[in-house]
Order: sequence, then C-alpha cells, then structure tokens
Amino acid sequence: MRHGIVLFTSDRGITPAQAAKAAEDAGFDTFYVPEHTHIPVRRTAAHPGTGDETLPDDRYMRTLDPWVSLATAAAVTDRIRLSTAVALPVESDPITLAKSVATLDHLSGGRVTIGAGFGWNTDELADHGVPGERRRTVLREYVEAMRALWTQDEAAYDGEFVSFGPSWAWPKPVQPHLPLLIGAGGGPKTFAWIARHADGWMTTPREDDVATKVSHLHKAWADAGREGAPAVHVLATSKPTPELLEGWEAAGVTEAIWGLPDREPDEVAAFIGRHAGRLGLP
Repeated sequence: MRHGIVLFTSDRGITPAQAAKAAEDAGFDTFYVPEHTHIPVRRTAAHPGTGDETLPDDRYMRTLDPWVSLATAAAVTDRIRLSTAVALPVESDPITLAKSVATLDHLSGGRVTIGAGFGWNTDELADHGVPGERRRTVLREYVEAMRALWTQDEAAYDGEFVSFGPSWAWPKPVQPHLPLLIGAGGGPKTFAWIARHADGWMTTPREDDVATKVSHLHKAWADAGREGAPAVHVLATSKPTPELLEGWEAAGVTEAIWGLPDREPDEVAAFIGRHAGRLGLP
C-alpha cells in the first residue's frame, strides 16, 4: 500500500512546492491539493461534514488553483506523483482544462493522477452554469471530451454540455491513459459511475466501513466487465496503527492519504518527517 500527502492549500503557511518537496524527500508516493474556485456567501447546499451552510475550515474560501499549485510542485520534485483531492473539472472549460492537465503531465514526466469530485457545493456549480442535478452527466462528458483531446490526433466531441468539432491539441500527456479517481461518498450510484468511467475511488473523510464498501466497488467493477481491480485511495482521519494499515491493505486499499496543516514550512516539514517514520517509509 502506498502513502500520499494532501495539503489543503491556502494563501498562508507552507507553499505547495515546499510541501511536495518535503513529502518526496520523506518517501511519500503522491502529493495532493484540493480545488474550490470560490465559495458563494449565500448558499442552500449543506456541507457534508457540518450538515448546514457553515464551513468546517476557512481554507475552503482560500484554496489555491490546483493546477498552478501542482506545476510549482513538479518543478522542484522528480518522483512523487501529482494529484488532486479533489478537483472540480466541471468548473473549468473542458478544452482549456485538458490543455492544462496535459501540459502538467508533459512537463512532470507523466506523474499526474486526477482525483475529481461531482461537487457537493451546488451553489458553486451554479455560478459556473452547471445544474446541480446534472453534475454527474456533465462530469462524464468532460471526461470523455478531455480523453478525446488527450488521445486523438484530430479530436471531436458532441454532447449535451460539451461540443466541439475536429481539433488539434498538443501536447498529449506522457501517460497513454491518465488515471482518474472519483472522490465521493461510497454508494451504489457512485460505484456504478466509477466502474463505467473511472479508474478508482477516493473516499471522503467521513467514510465508515471501508472494507465493505471496497467489496461493493469490486462487485460493480466486475459487473461492468472491467478487468483488474479499481484503485482505492483512503483519506485517513485517524492515527496510523498497524491494525488500521493492515486492515486497509487486506481490503484492497491501494493508497492512504494523510493531511497536512497550512502552517509554517519548518513546522510542516518536521511533521512530514515524523509521520514518514511512523509509517516506516524508506
């Protein structure tokens, strides 16, 4: 089982480049950042953690752009994978986003994994012209359109929310297939979507009974006729005891993701080193 680090970025404390370099030096496998373009002051959408319009952390309104953040991380690292936990693709133009992601993969030597969400904040989505009740369909079209741009010399797409004629778009990603994980609550609808369109699941921080849910995901995967097994990345919210890690690995978890505070660089780097020691990373 691999281990990753997620920095809930803000305009305070350690920068993404500093955190990614410290994580790579400590032996972590993946560096993650989140995305929110903005937070509407007046909202009807409840936060999944608080159950109402209040936010559990003011960093939701202070997050840095994920692709710019990961580009700065790519420039100072060589090995660690670069990912999002999670990005909101439907809040960007799909052609422009495809270019940004392909450029990052090209410049990083093929280190990008996309962690994408459907978007809990439907008020935020509405400001981007995305109807909340159709957000899964919009994301599917975005993914299909971007994959066309990444893999075809002359790409075209004709959907309800995305449409463009035959087009040239380079660079192509270094990776023949850019991995896509969906970060969402583990239920039948999400697992069916993943089995049809993605490469794995990223849990929410509030997920319980991960082992049972992973088994349900594997069944949906098999029912969809997919070969192999889905990736499963767990957002860790408790101490890394041997029993916890062994249980996750036995259940089919492929990566654990550990969170960082947005504090001063020396403090965060020290935490990363200590945590790597707890996990026994080389």
